Amino acid sequence: MRALSGAVRTMLTLVAAWQAIVWLVAPPRYILPAPLDVIAVFPRQWRHLLDHTLVTTGEIAAGFAAGTLLGIATALAVAALPRFGRMVWPLVLVLQAFPVFVLAPVLVLWFGFGMASKVVMTTLIIFFPVASAFADGLRRIDPEILDATALTSASRWQALVHVRAPLALPALISGLRVAAPLAPLGAVVGEWVGASAGLGFVMIQANARMQTDTVFAAMAILAVLTLALRRAVDALAPRLTPWAQER
Repeated sequence: MRALSGAVRTMLTLVAAWQAIVWLVAPPRYILPAPLDVIAVFPRQWRHLLDHTLVTTGEIAAGFAAGTLLGIATALAVAALPRFGRMVWPLVLVLQAFPVFVLAPVLVLWFGFGMASKVVMTTLIIFFPVASAFADGLRRIDPEILDATALTSASRWQALVHVRAPLALPALISGLRVAAPLAPLGAVVGEWVGASAGLGFVMIQANARMQTDTVFAAMAILAVLTLALRRAVDALAPRLTPWAQER
């Protein structure tokens, strides 16, 4: 509750400063609308915004889940098969070197203007921080624990699944916390490049009509979705790693 109240106070301060700038400078509405103008968009276009929000939410959820599963599987494969890791990891790094705006047009061309291209884009963005953090956690297991595991009859795969992976869960949570704010970025960038629905589509259409208040309203919804996803990850952390929570 303290963290929430602090965030609310910060947000109210920013909105008040925004409103003060509008009063003092009086810019045209198409350049900088007032906060009240943005708020007025919601009752006026609530159904339109709701429909497109549901599309973007579905893309974010599907991409986040797929990217997480792919990152976990890759980290486990790299830990279990070091030779596989030496072959695959450079390719992953090269893929991450390309900006999302470079990949988005290609993905739209391959997977179409529907939901699939946005889910793939979100998956690729989520994949690297999850895989990198989890793989690093698997590498940093205390050697004494590994030596003790070697004295048992557990196979290498059993030691990985039942010992190394649970101990690396805090690193996985850290990766998910980094990835959560990036998931909406993947979906919206894909929608900017080519889409017929979604918050990114709303922004492009409103910007072309100089409806800046609608653009800000879509951005506000996107910010809420980002905070909600990060909060979901924070809520999941104590359930997965009750022994590793901060005091």
